[in-house]
Amino acid sequence: MLVKILLANPRGFCAGVYMAIDVVDQLLDLCPDEVIYVFHEIVHNRHVVERFQRRGVKFVESIAEVPDGAIVVFSAHGVSPAIRLEAKAKKLAAIDATCPLVTKVHAEAIRYARKGFQILLVGHRHHQEVVGTLGEAPEVMQVVEKPSDIASLTISDPDKLVYLTQTTLSLDDANTIIAALKIAFPNIKDPPVSDICYATTNRQMAVRAIAPKCDLVLVVGSANSSNSVRLTEISMNLGTPARLIDDRSEMKAEWFVGVETLLVTAGASAPEDLVHDLIEDLVRTHGAEVEQHDVCHEEVEFGLPGTLKTMMRARGVDPAGRRIVRGDESSRLHAWFAEHNIPFRTVDLTVQGSAIQN
Repeated sequence: MLVKILLANPRGFCAGVYMAIDVVDQLLDLCPDEVIYVFHEIVHNRHVVERFQRRGVKFVESIAEVPDGAIVVFSAHGVSPAIRLEAKAKKLAAIDATCPLVTKVHAEAIRYARKGFQILLVGHRHHQEVVGTLGEAPEVMQVVEKPSDIASLTISDPDKLVYLTQTTLSLDDANTIIAALKIAFPNIKDPPVSDICYATTNRQMAVRAIAPKCDLVLVVGSANSSNSVRLTEISMNLGTPARLIDDRSEMKAEWFVGVETLLVTAGASAPEDLVHDLIEDLVRTHGAEVEQHDVCHEEVEFGLPGTLKTMMRARGVDPAGRRIVRGDESSRLHAWFAEHNIPFRTVDLTVQGSAIQN
């Protein structure tokens, strides 16, 4: 019988995802009579994409699908220079919603390539973020997905070698590959700071801290969300079964047989209302009590993309002072639980906070 539901904090939207979604929201308000095209899914979440589609947004996998002169948004995962050139050739109004932390990895790739380094990019070869980063310097960059890939690398000078990583990797997986790289190439250079983003790190840290206390973990997120998949893998590696679900409709009663304590978390691209729906269903079905376990607090602030500010000014809207802020949501959360008459308390397990400005 399910007795307790533990909510991981942090969970759900990171600042980069929130920024990308906000960009499309603002364009829909700014350009009500124009079709907004988005290259690739704006973020890897089925519900986010479907909600925008219902509002008329069109998602494309090729710039050729976008009519000349139209508005196109580059997704949070970033794009290669080749895609930018295609958009320019078609005279598209390109709005860049790339997460600033992904942009940082692109900048590192450009800088090291100019310095004559070969670059080993640790990540999933077909993930959109890796595809975009690889496009910055394809002639000097190779992708490493697993330690066994190292033997097949072509290295011209092991003393002019650096590694970069996809921002949404599992810390465990990344560290395993990086350790193997350092054994094979003792002089390989580290990036100036870790490329794995704060949100990926914090959500994984929360699962590591809480999952061992639980009988089951539910991760709200889509199957193509790298960071959501990693959360389920981390839980299972710790010995706690985990399920990845898009929303409450995918839950099955048999999962909860023998489960007394459940951890609920969400990937960085999953909307919080999906978590609320899940909790409401679980409480109604099982009558369990709910606790949020705070592992760390996030306070992250990004500026609006420059391309969006330029378009806003051109259309008579002053972007001055507008920023993307993701901070403490506790007051809103408590209000939601009170509104739904669900008993709720918070347990403070904080060990650190994330404060980032860009």
